[in-house]
Amino acid sequence: MKKLQILGPGCAKCIKLTQNTEQAARKLGIEFELEKVADIKEIMKFGVMMTPALVVDGKVKLVGKVLPPAELENLIKD
Repeated sequence: MKKLQILGPGCAKCIKLTQNTEQAARKLGIEFELEKVADIKEIMKFGVMMTPALVVDGKVKLVGKVLPPAELENLIKD
């Protein structure tokens, strides 16, 4: 099972990245857990200074932007 985390305070971009990530994971047909991380201290533990960010299985894959689901699929499956 993939652990997908969206780092961000809950802004519009964070919400869009969450939606796109969920859509991409569903299209891939994988088992996944999607977690939203809004606590700034937790976000900083990843070394992330810009949000939104996407973390896949503990590795930061995307910082500071929102990608469409098709592009997120590549980040999730790698």
